[in-house]
Amino acid sequence: MELYETLPIVPLRDVVVFPHMMMPFVIGRPSSTRALEHALGKDKRIFLAAQHDAAIDEPQPSDIFTMGCVANIVQSLKLPDGNIKVLVEGIERARAVEWKEDKGFYRVVVKVVPKHKETGADAESTMSKAVSLFEQYVKLSNNLHYDAMIAAVRVDDPGKLADTIAAHLVVGVDEKQNLLEIISPIERLNRIAGLLEAEVDKLQVDRRIQSRVKKQMEKAQKEYYLNEKMKAIQKELGRKDEKGNEIEELKKKIDQSKMPEEVEEKAVQELKRLEAMPPMSAEATVSRNYLDWLIAVPWHKKTKESRDLKRAEEILNEDHYGLEKIKDRILEFLAVRALVKKPKATILTFSGPPGVGKTSLAKSIARAMNRKFVRLSLGGVRDEAEIRGHRRTYIGAFPGQIIQMMKKAGTMNPVFLLDEVDKMSMDFRGDPSAALLEVLDPEQNNAFLDHYLDVEYDLSNVMFICTANVLHTIPQALRDRMEVLQLAGYTEQEKIEIAKKFLSPKAIEGAGLTAENIRFLDEAFSTIIQRYTREAGVRNLEREIASICRKIARRVVVEGKAFTEEITAAKVTEHLGVPRFRP
Repeated sequence: MELYETLPIVPLRDVVVFPHMMMPFVIGRPSSTRALEHALGKDKRIFLAAQHDAAIDEPQPSDIFTMGCVANIVQSLKLPDGNIKVLVEGIERARAVEWKEDKGFYRVVVKVVPKHKETGADAESTMSKAVSLFEQYVKLSNNLHYDAMIAAVRVDDPGKLADTIAAHLVVGVDEKQNLLEIISPIERLNRIAGLLEAEVDKLQVDRRIQSRVKKQMEKAQKEYYLNEKMKAIQKELGRKDEKGNEIEELKKKIDQSKMPEEVEEKAVQELKRLEAMPPMSAEATVSRNYLDWLIAVPWHKKTKESRDLKRAEEILNEDHYGLEKIKDRILEFLAVRALVKKPKATILTFSGPPGVGKTSLAKSIARAMNRKFVRLSLGGVRDEAEIRGHRRTYIGAFPGQIIQMMKKAGTMNPVFLLDEVDKMSMDFRGDPSAALLEVLDPEQNNAFLDHYLDVEYDLSNVMFICTANVLHTIPQALRDRMEVLQLAGYTEQEKIEIAKKFLSPKAIEGAGLTAENIRFLDEAFSTIIQRYTREAGVRNLEREIASICRKIARRVVVEGKAFTEEITAAKVTEHLGVPRFRP
């Protein structure tokens, strides 16, 4: 039997009221207020239907859904601003079939939708599935009270269960209206189950994201809290904020180092990165080390070069006997530097047998020119990274030896000795002699690129000196960049003079003796050279003289400081034993 009823209508914005649902809302529009007053004056029954578009203030019948809900007004309260707050309870579904305008509001003739009773195994399984999904949904949702919701869905009627769950679903008005318009409870429950599955999936993803964000936030908050605590403790102890101080200090050092513009830009950029990093992170240590190296390398500081040729000649003669051609070439080189402001760099290479004074000659040049002296031994070097450095991506990366030695020198114009340049080798890690090509080429070394610093460094002011025993092991391309000065072996007369002027005073001092304790005759030096040493240099000669000095030192200790001895040819044989060579 069809049931019709005439009721005042209140259009609802963004709300759908379901049967068996208690719903509070505020009424403010004049037409809705009149409809409510009319209902309150009669049997408190009212028809509630949702608007298609919530933005319309004066909706016409075509702007309102025909399917709605007949409700009882449970409570109404007039608010100070003129609006009315009402609490309604949904009773049953109804469809508006006829509209009547009456004194500023609409009354509608509604056809009540009869309730469908559905029982059986199919209804039971659909209900249990919907309840189970709703439980999951309530657990994951923060807006619903778990106990109250679970109590609300403990009902036997599938229609009531469907409407109760639909009322508490957080979905759009159109979706809720669709649920209201489905008459069959089983069909409605199936639709609700599909919606719940989608919502549960969404909520689970949200929960996962939320927990991940929460963990990250907790970690960040913990770090912030501990950092603040450390600051407070340091303040109490009277210490200043170390990181802030460090950043300021680095800024000051960058300004003072007078770097080229490009390098300074890179340093400032790196400093900004360091400022943003947590102070204890590994990346911060890498950045700090890099900045320390950039600051430590000399960018503008030069030592004032001495161009006094007389003084240079005196120093060279003081340190070395003979080697006239070599000394002349060095003095010519210094004379050119005195006349030309920026002369083209030349790479000197001293080649000769061991012990002829190649390394000590390079030291004398530095002293004569009043420049800093640094020495890099290339014997056994077989990794290109030794010259160019490692990239910063590697753990424990360092600049190459060239940059390290420039830092050690502290100036841009030292005398740089590349010792034993003929002893370099190569393997799978690269060829260091190929890396040296750029260093020793005056056309290229004003923009030397170290892998670690990753900025161009000017080596054009450095005076490079190489030493080698033989030239044939040096690659042709590298030899092409060198000016080779051959140091031949010393003659016997030159060796006697070297022994007299340099070696014997050094050996006497090294053994703790005085000139009164021991005196060498020329014939003694001659005997040592002819019968005990066979060499181009003077290293073994120095050893034999030192050996005689030690024997005399023993006699001095045993017999007293007044002991004295003159070393003759016979005494040499007495002290050094059987001669090793025939003259």
